Amino acid sequence: MSRSRVSLDDPRFYINRHLAWLNFNRRVLEESLDTNNPLLERVKFLAITASNLDEFVEVRLASLLQQVEHGSQEADPDGLTPVEQLRLLSGEMQSFVTDQYNCWNQKLIPALHKENIRILQVAKLDRAHRDSVDLFYGRQVDPLLSPVTIDPAHPFPHVLNKALCVAFLLRRRGRPPLPYVGVVTVPRKLPRLVRVPSSGKTMDYIFLHDLIANHARNLYRGYEVLSVGAFRVTRNSNLYLHEEESRNLLEMVDSQLHGRRKGDVVRLEVDAHASAEIVEPLRMRFGLQEWQVFKTPGPVNLSRLFFLADQTPRPDLKFQSFVPRNLQFSGKSRNLFDELRTRDLLLHHPYDSYEPVTSFIESAARDPQVLSIRQTLYRTSEDSPIVRALMEAAQTKEVTVVVELKARFDEASNIRWARSLEEAGVQVSHGLVGLKTHCKLALLVRQDPDGEIRRYAHLGTGNYNPNTARLYTDLSLLTSSVPITSAVHSVFNYLTARSERGTYRPLFLAPVDLAENCVDLINQEAAHARRGRPARIIAKVNALLDQKIIEALYRASKAGVEIDLIVRGGCALRPGIRGLSHRIRVRSVVGRFLEHSRIFYFENGGEPQVYLGSADWMPRNLYERVEVLFPLLDPEIRRHVQEEILAKYLLDTSKARILERDGAYTRVCQNSNGNMRNGKRFGVQDFFIRVAEGGSSNGAKRVR
Repeated sequence: MSRSRVSLDDPRFYINRHLAWLNFNRRVLEESLDTNNPLLERVKFLAITASNLDEFVEVRLASLLQQVEHGSQEADPDGLTPVEQLRLLSGEMQSFVTDQYNCWNQKLIPALHKENIRILQVAKLDRAHRDSVDLFYGRQVDPLLSPVTIDPAHPFPHVLNKALCVAFLLRRRGRPPLPYVGVVTVPRKLPRLVRVPSSGKTMDYIFLHDLIANHARNLYRGYEVLSVGAFRVTRNSNLYLHEEESRNLLEMVDSQLHGRRKGDVVRLEVDAHASAEIVEPLRMRFGLQEWQVFKTPGPVNLSRLFFLADQTPRPDLKFQSFVPRNLQFSGKSRNLFDELRTRDLLLHHPYDSYEPVTSFIESAARDPQVLSIRQTLYRTSEDSPIVRALMEAAQTKEVTVVVELKARFDEASNIRWARSLEEAGVQVSHGLVGLKTHCKLALLVRQDPDGEIRRYAHLGTGNYNPNTARLYTDLSLLTSSVPITSAVHSVFNYLTARSERGTYRPLFLAPVDLAENCVDLINQEAAHARRGRPARIIAKVNALLDQKIIEALYRASKAGVEIDLIVRGGCALRPGIRGLSHRIRVRSVVGRFLEHSRIFYFENGGEPQVYLGSADWMPRNLYERVEVLFPLLDPEIRRHVQEEILAKYLLDTSKARILERDGAYTRVCQNSNGNMRNGKRFGVQDFFIRVAEGGSSNGAKRVR
């Protein structure tokens, strides 16, 4: 490719962001097909793909449909308009759903049956088992059902977002042969899979909608049931807020949540065995095009298979559990604050226990020497020990919490926490108008035994959620470093009072300067390469979609910088283009734990710089959220992250896939038969588990 002809904004150099996301979900689906994974974990991976696709439809697909409705012709960096993207995605989604159900019907069900875990049809149960499930139906299901027949006196019921329903095609006995449609909403409180009592040799289940369908005659007495089909609709779940016009953001978000359940329908999933007399009226009722109807040859909602994976008592068919490493204090330290005065602590979750982070807040709540606590909350658990500690602390000290009300699908939970915190005396803020607060920060002010008032901070790549900390890979920095804690203090002033500064260094803060500083660091590597100095970039992110970042990476590659990108999800950059991105390699690791940490390594001419943080290289993170990247100032911690974490990801031959120039992903080191060339696999997550099981952690450290 001639350099004079290279234009960095050429659409050919970009992969469509929505297609890149669907490709990520396909990599998750591959895990459900991988027989190296335990069987029930494969079932869980399939459920994850369904849950992921739900969110894609509710948010991304819904936004595209709205753009088309408004006549938008604005193209993405790949050159596709909203109409063209819909045309592309509609076929990809239908193909993906076909592959999901092929996995369930052809791979997982037979494998489960071999392990004596059976999914049975109600109509084929023997008499004893049928009597048992009928008793369950009569006692626990039937009292909750409200069957409706659609006629002039009974309008079509409102169908809630993602609620499972059963449609019946009915004919009234003794009347003219006009068909009716009946609808029953399946109660959300009931499990979608029902355990059938068995002799003990097998574990048998039936689907709840199948049980309801088999009692149609009791629900619709006087009718002949001609056809049955379970269905589910997915609605637009975006919140459309005008924050500048609101006096109370909490009340506005709360009111919008009720509207989410009534948003426009963007997808209909329906049992593939349902007759056209059921499917077509539903499609017309919800105003959908044919491509928005997905016929499922199996359970309509595959995400409900989480229940099967979680509730089946077969530990031999699940990942072997492990105990995270516990932090051990060094020297004469008696508590966490003593330790942090001598060194920084870096924790790698879930391999390192999350307990030190929880203890950081809980200890502060009980410690009379702690004068104030500031904290951000984006997502947390329903029984959060951190939130309880913050409420306890408010009884004796100043506590300020920035609660992000607009954390998608956690809005209701965050509203409840915000109100509980306020009632406990916590000063609650909701961040800045028009921006989501996504940074993960906690700051304590403490009068230490020597009389000095010091700040202590936690900065992380993941949410303050002890539950997901066992499932997501993240990094936590605990520090009393004056430059870091002083900058964190300034960030909190920005969040609560929009008190702006020209710089928040050594932190990078979005939307103030984070994007600009990332581009500068990439350009700096290019300058080093041109001078013949050591130049390399390794970045680990969840997604890479921002055009300015991608253009900077292209320029660096052309200048001679070797670039390794570990991108779990969507990547719009095309690697391997001669003369442009031939020095860029992109890999994705999808495995037991959700890769969630964001790490940025710059060789910097032989004086490495490493940053961690909450931001991906996506427009929404760089320009629409409050995000923080923080440097690792300690040389030993920097070395640990580069040599003991990033380097290991680049060695993975088990769960890593390589992004090809055409947008496809291939397994690392596979031959045409799909076998490893050297006969060995290295799984980075398995490696970290083995390291964690080898002993307690002292944390990556250096004494200050």
